[in-house]
Amino acid sequence: MGMDLNLLTIFFAVAQAGNFRAAADRLGVTRSAVSQGIRRLEHSLGKPLFNRTTRSVRLTEEGERLLSALSDPMTEIEAVLDATRDVPALPRGLLRVTATSIAERFLSGPLIATFIEQHPHIMLDVTVTDETFDIVAGGFDAGIRLGEVIDQDMIAMPLTGEQRQVAVATPDYLARCGVPQHPRDLAAHRCIGWRPSPEMTPYRWEFEREGRAFAVAVDPRLTTNDMLLMIRVALAGGGMTFGMEETFLPWIERGQLVTVLDDWLPPFAGFYLYYPSRHTVTPKLRALMEHVRHY
Repeated sequence: MGMDLNLLTIFFAVAQAGNFRAAADRLGVTRSAVSQGIRRLEHSLGKPLFNRTTRSVRLTEEGERLLSALSDPMTEIEAVLDATRDVPALPRGLLRVTATSIAERFLSGPLIATFIEQHPHIMLDVTVTDETFDIVAGGFDAGIRLGEVIDQDMIAMPLTGEQRQVAVATPDYLARCGVPQHPRDLAAHRCIGWRPSPEMTPYRWEFEREGRAFAVAVDPRLTTNDMLLMIRVALAGGGMTFGMEETFLPWIERGQLVTVLDDWLPPFAGFYLYYPSRHTVTPKLRALMEHVRHY
């Protein structure tokens, strides 16, 4: 019961090759290791398994009997191992992803819900932040950002099509305060601004017309890092706010919010799932990539 089963592998290799050196090459070990292994096996069984001469190695009667007993099981084991090597590793483990708070398609719920349902062995950890940092140094497997802010040395795959930013307010607010016709008109409006963290200046509202891009530093009456608060205050008639069209779309479709300055807000490249290198794609990350691709 205490026999080293690795010795049977050595015996089987020598019996098939008929030569210690050939068996050693097949196993990737030295000829001396093969000789020592056979001696240990013979000592354990108390019987010689090979007749050795300077020119040949032949099985003894006991060796023939052992080979016959091992042939079918060893063949089956090798077949199982070969089949296992061909089966991709089951996606499992902790998958850490960082996403910007405006990645509505990813964060809305259904994409993540279907992923965790289909991959019960993956534990998905999503950190929502608008800070920019090195995802490798942060210990993340992947990130989700707008294509224009992803570093060039990253590999990125599309998560959405083109996106667009919009300026929105309630119909009642616009009836009371007027509809801006030019971005400069924003100076006369109560604006609800956003910034990713307290130490940063509020986000400058970005516009473009006839290929000329420019940003307007509005003077927000309210500044926050919480998109939901921006929406709530805008819905309450507190002013005009600015962000991704997908974020505001449910309220736009219900007529609770209205877009303005549309001619100054053309579409641009959307969101991407990005990661450091194709050579480090784990089965769990590949599972997320495939899910995003087919979602």
